[in-house]
Amino acid sequence: MTQITNHMPTKELQALDAAHHMHPFTADADLAKKGARIITRAKGVYLTDSEGRQIMDGMAGLWCVNIGYGRKELAQVAARQMEELCYYNTFFQTSHVPAIALAAEIAKLAPGDLNHVFYAGSGSEANDTNIRLVRRYWEVKGQPERNIIISRWNGYHGSSMGSGSLGGMKPIHAQGGLPIPDIHHIGQPYWYGEGGNMSPEEFGLARARLLEEKIQELGPERVAAFIGEPIQGAGGVIIPPATYWPEIQRICDKFGILLIADEVITGFGRTGKWFGSEVFGIKPHIMTIAKGLSSGYAPIGGSIVCDEVADTVGGAGDFNHGYTYCGHPVAAAVALRNLELLQEESILDHVNNVAHPYLNERWKALEEHPLVGEACLIGLMGSIALTPDKATRAAFATEPGTVGLRCRERCFANNLVMRHVNDRMVIAPPLVITPEEIDVFIERATKSLDECYAGLKADGLLKAAA
Repeated sequence: MTQITNHMPTKELQALDAAHHMHPFTADADLAKKGARIITRAKGVYLTDSEGRQIMDGMAGLWCVNIGYGRKELAQVAARQMEELCYYNTFFQTSHVPAIALAAEIAKLAPGDLNHVFYAGSGSEANDTNIRLVRRYWEVKGQPERNIIISRWNGYHGSSMGSGSLGGMKPIHAQGGLPIPDIHHIGQPYWYGEGGNMSPEEFGLARARLLEEKIQELGPERVAAFIGEPIQGAGGVIIPPATYWPEIQRICDKFGILLIADEVITGFGRTGKWFGSEVFGIKPHIMTIAKGLSSGYAPIGGSIVCDEVADTVGGAGDFNHGYTYCGHPVAAAVALRNLELLQEESILDHVNNVAHPYLNERWKALEEHPLVGEACLIGLMGSIALTPDKATRAAFATEPGTVGLRCRERCFANNLVMRHVNDRMVIAPPLVITPEEIDVFIERATKSLDECYAGLKADGLLKAAA
């Protein structure tokens, strides 16, 4: 058995990685020349790489390590569950204690009548489940032609054939024959970048009403569901205007279509509420969950399903769908303990009363920086828009993402993980981050912005698009 805890030199690890490991969303040939950053340990909000550098993780992994790194309680429950029942499936009229207990806890935390959980291994899998669920629901209701799902451009719902189709990421659609049939998209509620001279309130209504226009275009008798993230995470932390979600809710109710809230990023405390839907008053029929469900300590996801959909699908014979690892006992035990810790340690109170107020104050102050046009934050997920002209909210003349990538590289150089989405910088630190750690975060972010700005100025790139 290969032991690499006391690891080999970084160059050797990078060579092995390049020789055998295909990375997600990566040009592997380019990465092989550069060499991957090798993470070896993590504690709290900090990562340690193979060179011993301490890196502040402003993205909680991939939006998921809500409870922070290095929690022994989660390691211990995983070890105990592996010894007791390492695996069994939930096919063939069987169940097990971790899956039962976790489903009951999720139902307790979820709003409204979202009382049922269909497990998956990830958010992508769960959104594939949602396609099957809503189409089966309408089939059982005697309306099999009602199989169209409407989503949004620049929304993200995963990268499998089904979930990648639901999402509105054109680079994903450009590879592999996506989207699959009967998935349609409408514009996103991105006021800063697309609102023009409209007020945020006017723009929110206008973008929501694109849903009604699309339903009428496709035929109300054909549309099964609308899916959206309460806040578009991977799309750049796009926080919709206050008018947007109430109008979306009204339209879904008017046409009797199912509403799916993708809570993979916004769930389990990220917004300061258990779910992002609670922030905006959304009343979904289905919620997609993953990431913060286990704080990333074990791969698990699922769909939280309302009584009407669950009873309809469950009362009509076999639902011919499922995964080997639905409700995996180790993942379910870890997720349950994670939810218990979030409650026992009052982590949502910490977000609302300590971390968010202080980070929001420091984050909003970045709008004074010459490179920053907007800084926004809900709970502990936020973004800043980089611009060459604050007054007009202008985009850069360079290819979208050029400036964001340069800023991200400066962040890495300053031992800070901050992600770029085109020319927006996005953050989602662990929910346990302290004011002292926020000070370090802002210090490193400011230094990175300063260096990025100086580099752009020196290279003549502070130019607005025509």
